[in-house]
Amino acid sequence: MRINCITKFILAVVAILFFQSCEKDDNIEPTVSQTTLDASNIKKAVPSYSLSNWMGAINKNVSLSELSIPGTHNSGARFDHSILLGTAKNQKLTIREQLNSGTRFLDIRCRHINNIFTIHHGSVYQKLNFNDVLNDCFNFLNSNPTETIIMSVKEEHDPSNNSRSFEATLTSYINQNRSKWYLGENIPKLNSVRGKIVVLRRFNKRSNTPKGINATNWKDNTTFTINSANATLQIQDKYKISDKNNKWNRITSLLRAAKNGNSNTMYINFASGYKPGWFGVPRIPEISNYINPKISSYFRNNTSGRYGSIMMDFATASRNKLIIKTNF
Repeated sequence: MRINCITKFILAVVAILFFQSCEKDDNIEPTVSQTTLDASNIKKAVPSYSLSNWMGAINKNVSLSELSIPGTHNSGARFDHSILLGTAKNQKLTIREQLNSGTRFLDIRCRHINNIFTIHHGSVYQKLNFNDVLNDCFNFLNSNPTETIIMSVKEEHDPSNNSRSFEATLTSYINQNRSKWYLGENIPKLNSVRGKIVVLRRFNKRSNTPKGINATNWKDNTTFTINSANATLQIQDKYKISDKNNKWNRITSLLRAAKNGNSNTMYINFASGYKPGWFGVPRIPEISNYINPKISSYFRNNTSGRYGSIMMDFATASRNKLIIKTNF
């Protein structure tokens, strides 16, 4: 009889401990691994992800500044000058294909004409309008609600026949689908912007309302820092390149800074550029053909850490995958 009492007591204790354990497990978010998150693995969540939903595998409390993010330079520029080849085309993939291939930072250059935005690289119209870009972005985010898209918005080429400001026209686009935009001036945490476009503002605004992370103090053809009350950005955008090795050194210098620097700083690293040819005519492929294989090699050897946003010409899924992998 005494043995039975003891046995019952032990079983009762085991049952209590078991149910307490279950209650703790129920409080764990299903997207977060059972491993305790600390400063060294805070980005890790679950090991499985695809290029179309890799942000869904990132812990919700991570800031966008803490990630390695594949980006594209002049994201809508898929068409060259009709005569001067190699001077205007920066991408082979469409916006939709870029997003499905893991790209999460788009560089959108808008010409303001007739109170709408058309997509340009310099004077070359890219057979694309801003609504086309937004439709691709919204369709992607609706299908992949765990993701976010950082969008740099810059005014390009000469404005023509407008009755309102560049900012007012952008606002008219935003108001068509207001819930899909993040316009704050702070660098947000991922969970607060899933399913949204995060604006990086490269245009002057007239209103007092926020229109995105402020990057208006953009320096020309160099490496620089933008400090504002709400965000700090470190940017490498040396685009006129006479020495390809010097450009590569600038890229790797910012990659190292991103890995070891302040987690609240957003690092934006342009792997793009052109080499001036005869009469200064740009030769874009000469730089991308040299830099892109080096980026792939770099991330085959550096497989873990925070490297910031890498803005590439002629982005590919395979190169994006190497960058994304460093988050895990």
